[in-house]
Amino acid sequence: MLSYRHAFHAGNYADVLKHLIQIEILSHLIKKEKPFTYIDTHAGAGLYALRSEQAEKTAEYKKGIGRLYDLGWEELEEYTAIVKACNEHKQLEFYPGSPKISQYFLREKDKAWLFDLHPTDYQLLEKCFSTDKRFIVKSEDGFDALNRLLPPVSKRGFVLIDPPYEIKNDYDRVVEVVKKAYRKFSTGTYAIWYPVVDRGRINRLEKKFIESGIRNISLFELGEIEDCSGLGMTSAGMIVINSPWRLFQTMEELLPKLANILGEDGKQVFRCQQLVGE
Repeated sequence: MLSYRHAFHAGNYADVLKHLIQIEILSHLIKKEKPFTYIDTHAGAGLYALRSEQAEKTAEYKKGIGRLYDLGWEELEEYTAIVKACNEHKQLEFYPGSPKISQYFLREKDKAWLFDLHPTDYQLLEKCFSTDKRFIVKSEDGFDALNRLLPPVSKRGFVLIDPPYEIKNDYDRVVEVVKKAYRKFSTGTYAIWYPVVDRGRINRLEKKFIESGIRNISLFELGEIEDCSGLGMTSAGMIVINSPWRLFQTMEELLPKLANILGEDGKQVFRCQQLVGE
């Protein structure tokens, strides 16, 4: 059984990157009246208690959202407002996962599918959304489920793919899953998260996406330290297909500032790159 629990990492710099991009995409989708479908293939628990034993054991949130929570930057206003809405007394005690963030944007006519295989996280996720009829929560392999959901009835959609990569062939599987999804639904927006532990593995991942035949692929990375073997995850990235037109410019301006705040030892570690044109 898979053992990964995001509770140990909630609110870290990787979440900051992922959720800022997610918010930009969702903000763009709701500008049009037509409904859309949100699919989260590896949804996690939905909401995380930062005073829990798991979160306090690593305290990664203190070097992520903890540094941004009261910063007051205009560029982070919507992001921090969503996090603060999860904290009744305005002290940083809870952090929303990607499903919870999507809840702030979905309208009555929109629909969401959330998947997670970890039994504990699935129960927490189901409880978190049990009264929200816009959300369907399933204890299934999100990779397998994605194929049958595309193309969505709405013909508009956003797929967030955020596997833990515990199984090493997930780096290959994610490319194949996205290629298959893209063939069925080429106009959808896809955001694929990845950890930088082994740069060679990420180089191969990028190469496979570049050679996939998929158009309009952007890449964004944010890190604590420069690539270094043996230290675990040093950076995290998002590969975005069919991103909103403003996303690249937004991240181009924001990533250097975030890297300055979230980087260690004065390092600015980030990437903002167009892998494949439209």
